[in-house]
Amino acid sequence: MSAARFVQLVRESVSGLPRAFWWLWTSTLVNRLGAFVATFMTLYLTLDRGYSATFAGLVVALHGLGGVISSLVAGVMTDRLGRRPTMLAAQSSTAFSVALLGFMEHPAAIAAVALLVGVTSNASRPAVAAMMADIVRPEDRVRAFSLNYWAINLGFAVSAMAAGLIAEYSYLAGFLGEAALTLACAVLVFVKLPESRPERAPDASAPADEEPAIGLGTVLRDGRFMGVVGLSFLISMIFTQGSVGLPVAMGAAGFTPGDYGLVVAGNGLLIVLLQIPVTWFIEHRDPQKLLVISALLAGYGFALTAFAGPLWAYALTVCVWTLAEIVNSPTQMGLVVRLSPVHGRGRYQGVYNLSWAVASLVAPLMAGFVIDRYGADLLWAATGVLGTVAAAGYWLLMRRLPAGDAGDAGDAGDAGDAGDAGVAVAAGSPGTDGARVEAEVDVEVAGAAQVDAKPAAAAGVV
Repeated sequence: MSAARFVQLVRESVSGLPRAFWWLWTSTLVNRLGAFVATFMTLYLTLDRGYSATFAGLVVALHGLGGVISSLVAGVMTDRLGRRPTMLAAQSSTAFSVALLGFMEHPAAIAAVALLVGVTSNASRPAVAAMMADIVRPEDRVRAFSLNYWAINLGFAVSAMAAGLIAEYSYLAGFLGEAALTLACAVLVFVKLPESRPERAPDASAPADEEPAIGLGTVLRDGRFMGVVGLSFLISMIFTQGSVGLPVAMGAAGFTPGDYGLVVAGNGLLIVLLQIPVTWFIEHRDPQKLLVISALLAGYGFALTAFAGPLWAYALTVCVWTLAEIVNSPTQMGLVVRLSPVHGRGRYQGVYNLSWAVASLVAPLMAGFVIDRYGADLLWAATGVLGTVAAAGYWLLMRRLPAGDAGDAGDAGDAGDAGDAGVAVAAGSPGTDGARVEAEVDVEVAGAAQVDAKPAAAAGVV
């Protein structure tokens, strides 16, 4: 690809998105520039504090348990209180809890505060995803999620290299640095981002069942969506090994935190380089095939780690599963939004994020136990099995899903030009039918998604 063509692709990728999206994108970048705890917690506990891989896995699992708790609570908060208040509360409390974790000495205190960090640091995810769906037009959402994922990995690439060096001198500096940047992210949200939550039209003449209340029971009874959540859990179990199993295995093989930081930074750098051209290539392709291929690449990319010896071989395996990330993340996020009714986006995103949170709970326990008892090779073989199962699941689940993206269905009226100060109006303002049109069209496009909100009244809206 020529340089001129690449520049053209970049311009096409960033054009036409509202200003509010770019402030949200900037907040994501600032937040990820400070990423330290999730990446280096295992090395901090095993190399700096001298704990076993099993204890490190337990602490990281408690961090994941916090995410399980906050995913559902934050999803409800996102729909009830709004996207902006949820993000502000989550980021402010994360800054405090991360700083506190750096000063903990007793094992029980470390475990307890790690749980708190898990609760706070995961609470903003449903709000961020819901706001992005609110302010971006349906036909631009895969591109928007891809650009946001690009920001995540740009920040991660920089922070992983910097934190790897910082960790060799002072882990505390890493904790405090993450706290400071997370607080800066909260300030940016407070100053620059307006609320985007769509409001229900106060039209008394509308039939009572036109916009039914949506509770967590509604989400859990949505068969196809929960199938996507289950497959996302398998994928998450694989990708989590990049920050759990991989550092333990590399540490046991004699590599330093700086070596691990260099290798895993390649993940972020590769995404920064390839995310835009790959997104251009996959944006209008069949999501079934993309998700099947990405699941296989993820599983067998990690499985190749069993054969890695020198540092460059570890870096090569990272390149394989990084390509899976590049394809899987925006494709799956676009699918989740397509299956989510407008006024239930927070709850749907919360349940979707639950798959990653539960994986963050289970994967460290599994990795620590398997590595301590049987060695890392069995762990890498298990990732290959999980990738194969996930690929088969995507193929079966999405056989009836039509090719193309949500924009092809014609629901472009939902977000419109979500612009600057008028985000809430553009994202489903009172007096328009955009919200209902999107929910109805998304259900129709999704085939057998069966987003049935009516049973929520009987189950009780959470």
